Amino acid sequence: MPSATSGYTLVICEKPDAARRVAEVLSSGTARRSSTDGIETFRFISKGEDFVVCSAQGHVYSIADPFKERIVYPVFDVEWYPVNFIGKGNAYAANRINVIHSLATGASRFINACDFDPEGETIGFNILRYACKDKENEAFRAKFSTLTKDEVVSAFGQAKCQTGQGQARAGRARHTIDFLWGINLSRALSQAMQKSRVEREVISMGRVQGPALAFLANREAEIREFVPKPYWKISGVFKGKGASFIASYSKERIRIRTEAEEVRMDCEGEQGVVTNVLRYESSVQPPPPFNTGDLQKEAYRTLRFSPSRTLQIAEKLYLAALISYPRTNSQNLPPSINYPTILRGLGRLNQYSQAVEVILRGAPKPSRGPKTDLAHPAIYPTGEAPRGRLGRPESAIFDLITRRFLATFGPPDKRERVEVRLTVGGHKFMFRKERIVRQGWTGVYGKCVNPDTNNMPEIIKGDKFRVTTVDVTEAFESGPTRFNQSTLLEKMERENIGTKATRAETISTLIDRGYVESGNDMKVTDLGLTVVEAVEKYTPAILTTRLTRDVEEKIERVEAGSEGDADLIRETVRVLVKGLAALNANEDQIGLSAARTIAHAKASVLGSCPICKVGELRAIRSMKTRKRFVGCSNYRLGCRASAPLPQRGKIETTTKPCDDCSWPVVLVIGGGRPWKLCINPSCPNKKQRNRP
Repeated sequence: MPSATSGYTLVICEKPDAARRVAEVLSSGTARRSSTDGIETFRFISKGEDFVVCSAQGHVYSIADPFKERIVYPVFDVEWYPVNFIGKGNAYAANRINVIHSLATGASRFINACDFDPEGETIGFNILRYACKDKENEAFRAKFSTLTKDEVVSAFGQAKCQTGQGQARAGRARHTIDFLWGINLSRALSQAMQKSRVEREVISMGRVQGPALAFLANREAEIREFVPKPYWKISGVFKGKGASFIASYSKERIRIRTEAEEVRMDCEGEQGVVTNVLRYESSVQPPPPFNTGDLQKEAYRTLRFSPSRTLQIAEKLYLAALISYPRTNSQNLPPSINYPTILRGLGRLNQYSQAVEVILRGAPKPSRGPKTDLAHPAIYPTGEAPRGRLGRPESAIFDLITRRFLATFGPPDKRERVEVRLTVGGHKFMFRKERIVRQGWTGVYGKCVNPDTNNMPEIIKGDKFRVTTVDVTEAFESGPTRFNQSTLLEKMERENIGTKATRAETISTLIDRGYVESGNDMKVTDLGLTVVEAVEKYTPAILTTRLTRDVEEKIERVEAGSEGDADLIRETVRVLVKGLAALNANEDQIGLSAARTIAHAKASVLGSCPICKVGELRAIRSMKTRKRFVGCSNYRLGCRASAPLPQRGKIETTTKPCDDCSWPVVLVIGGGRPWKLCINPSCPNKKQRNRP
């Protein structure tokens, strides 16, 4: 250990909050805080060693090309630059890099304490190489999965020099490949559109973005091609023995309505006899602990939080030392995290005390899942209580993670499924119900799973029930359903495209680019379909999961040290060049197709919004009712301007707004002579005409 006079140990953390926590723990609260050019640093002596702790703020270095003009492509000559050289909004990085560089000149030892994953390794590696002048190979590495005192102290006590730097090389290779892929494809598509004078702010296509958009576009095509066929469903209400239940007709789909009506007339008011009662018992094991994807999907299902929002909240909880590192593939919790200590900590929180007491009566052993991660275990609560009151979103995610953690220690649920078969004359009905006979893990996770604990009526063979009513309901065959953010995330995981850290970001990008409408169902816009069509027609390999999965598997080999990163980048460039050549050769056709699509999209714009003065009023068709109405494009930012539209006839825009209210006037064509309509339902002129 160096003495305080031989230079200090410079600790580099990934985020300011992590730096504060590390300094607080290692110094036992005695660290001296200082600020240089607005950059916070901490200094203290621990066990005779002088420490200075500083932080990055995410990536302060990034891949960029030397060409400022966006029309230049192909681009293959790329390098790592300070992010303040790349974008105007990154000025903060210059001060941070200068401060770290200055601190590095007085340091005799370096410790990389960034998050232990490929992104954190990349951030730390770049700072040590560029800001600290080639210290990446001599720096020590502190590895931790939580920011609790015991784990941070242990991680720094066991810090060692890194060998191989597999995660850093893999992370840098991924950044390079994704940049080359994204910048070249995006510029090729943008140039094609500019040739046809199509004005779009951003057109982008990436290595992961392409296949993800293709999933959505293919599903959209299936939905549009699907023609639903009608059928009729029959159900009857049976009453008797103090019980009432609904049973379904044995023939689930009846194609002819008259046949269904005959069943209704035959059965209504008649007596049904139980011909058989079947009972099945099953044991439902507790779920595994959360990994990143599982947490994002469950948070979407139970809280309707988007995957990116869930990850942001989880990172806040991690920095507050309330949960473990949230970016992990693992579904396993090793004994080394000390289950009893964590459980006792959670037991001090009232809402979990009863469940913890039950778990601690035995030998706590959590359930396991098939997925593993060499860097971090599954996500778990640390057992520490929040230092202050959590916000509602943070509290909801913390509760979800904690209940899932506790559920993994629970016994299986014992469930019973009952199947009752009845006859009414010559017609057969069936009634199914499941109940929990003995509650296990759902006792603590129940608010997230809503198990049915209602008692079943005791029914035996030969029981008779009166059929009080029979309902005949028209239905339509259900076609393919659109992805939502959770199911798309699951699809990306299953196909192994993207990473636990980037999948949510990719989904957000598809929405931000206007390729997908925001909302629960991810409906692809005409622009998104056009981009997919262009790429699929001229360079289909770019949209395949095989190519993207190939890259991911090779990056994993780079991380493991069995493959070189330079070879991987060269191979990727060769594939990319073929795709770019095909796009370049067909620029005119791509641009023409895009122009037609944008023109069609603009046809739905009726005029500027007179309420917010910023957005455009557009003709929109409701996903729920399929009725068309007028809405403002600025809806997401709070504008609630809306109006009804005629449900029949073609709607065309006119150039002149209403003289009385400034709302757009449209021309309605169909069913007779065309007529003009001010779309404002509160137009003063309409009120004047309707006055008695």
